[in-house]
Amino acid sequence: MIARSPAILLLAPALVLWAGASSLSAETKRIPMADGFDFPVGKPDAEGYYKARGFWPNGHLGEDWNDKRGGNSDLGAPVYSIGKGIVVQAHDVKVGWGNVVIVRHIYRDRKTGKLRLIDSLYGHLNEIKVKKGAILQRGQLLGTIGTNRGMYAAHLHFEIRKNIYVGMHRSSYKKDFSVYHDPTPFIRANRKLRNEFRRYPVPVNTFKPYP
Repeated sequence: MIARSPAILLLAPALVLWAGASSLSAETKRIPMADGFDFPVGKPDAEGYYKARGFWPNGHLGEDWNDKRGGNSDLGAPVYSIGKGIVVQAHDVKVGWGNVVIVRHIYRDRKTGKLRLIDSLYGHLNEIKVKKGAILQRGQLLGTIGTNRGMYAAHLHFEIRKNIYVGMHRSSYKKDFSVYHDPTPFIRANRKLRNEFRRYPVPVNTFKPYP
C-alpha cells in the first residue's frame, strides 16, 4: 500500500499518478499548470493588506489577512486564486469555517523539476463566486472576505497544503511541514514558474465526506 505522503507526481503518458493515491477516488480532471503564484488579496502583491496572524506548525496552520484600515473595512473585499487550478471545494462548511473554497494546483518544482500538487484554501468567505469543478486563472476572483456570520472580524484565512486529502479533516493529519507550506515564503519563492502549454490530469474528489 502506498502511504499518503505529500503530493509528488510521477508523469506517464496521458496519466498522472499521485504518490499518495488511495481508493477514495480514481477520478481525474485535466488542468493547466500553474505558471506562478500571487497573494490572495490586494493582487498580486497583497497591496493594502497585512498579515495579522502567521503560520506556525502545530498551531495556526495558515495566515490571516486583513485590510490595513482595520476593523471590518475589508468585509466584501475580493479574494483571488493564487494561481491556475481547479476548484475542488466551494461550499459552506459552517462551524468555525463558514464558506470555504479550495483550489488544487499543479506546478513544476523549481529545484527538482518534478510535478507537484498543492491545495490553496480560502476560509470565512462572505460570498463564494465559483463552483466546484471550475478551472481558475491566476488572479481570478473566487470569493469575498467575510466574518463567518459575525464570529470574527472580517479577514481571510488562507492555507497552502501539500497533502490533497486533508479537506476539512485537519485533525486527522499532522499539523506540520509534512502536510502544510508556510504560505508567504512559498508564494515568494514561486512567483514565476515554468509554463507548459498543456493540461495535466490531476486527482479530484479526494476528500472524505463531511458530517
